[in-house]
Amino acid sequence: MVLQLHSLFPTLVATEHLPLDPLDHAGLLQTLHQLRGEASGNPSPGCAWTGDLNGIWQLHRHPDVAPLADWVTQQAWRYLEATGFDLTRVSLHLQRCWPVLSEWGQVVGRHHHPNAHLSAVLYLSGDGSAQEGALCLHAPHQLNELVPGLAVGHGGPIALDHPHNQTRWTLAPQPGLLVLFPSRLEHSVLENSVEDALRVSISFDFVLTAVADGLPPEYLAPDPSHWTSCQRPVP
Repeated sequence: MVLQLHSLFPTLVATEHLPLDPLDHAGLLQTLHQLRGEASGNPSPGCAWTGDLNGIWQLHRHPDVAPLADWVTQQAWRYLEATGFDLTRVSLHLQRCWPVLSEWGQVVGRHHHPNAHLSAVLYLSGDGSAQEGALCLHAPHQLNELVPGLAVGHGGPIALDHPHNQTRWTLAPQPGLLVLFPSRLEHSVLENSVEDALRVSISFDFVLTAVADGLPPEYLAPDPSHWTSCQRPVP
């Protein structure tokens, strides 16, 4: 008799690799350095510099980034198709795009993107060793730990990082690596432990709506072309 294990209800994370032209790559890094200016991090101590908190949240409109954003958008469509969406019944909107630059010792704390549906990260640095700060995706539920809290460790009876009781999954950055995942999935960036290295990435947030024509299905917002802006009340 063989005990059969069935892995149910997967969370789909997609990866793809974009070959970066060396000259375009160098120019893009220079552009991001210029956008950051003299800043070195966010106000929170030890936090990497993120463009969304510093006025750089529409980076996909920059001429140096627009071709990359188009490619990432195509991969987002592929992700939707691979997860069972009927592409004729949804519209995809690129909501935000911002750079993240992490110096030595800096991190990005655990968070998720409640105002988006699909998120993506394109890396422009890294050697695949994770020393410059790995992406960390956190498990939303630990259904297989059976007793809540056991999978965290602290001398408990479950083997640390057992494949059926993982609390997180990490991915080492390297230039051209793209990662797509549900925006509701909590994620963080581990510490950049290389003193003379700068970790560089570009983040994307996508929103799904119904298509412009026809009756929108329940729970899927109508296309923004049908929205009406409401005038603010006069004080």
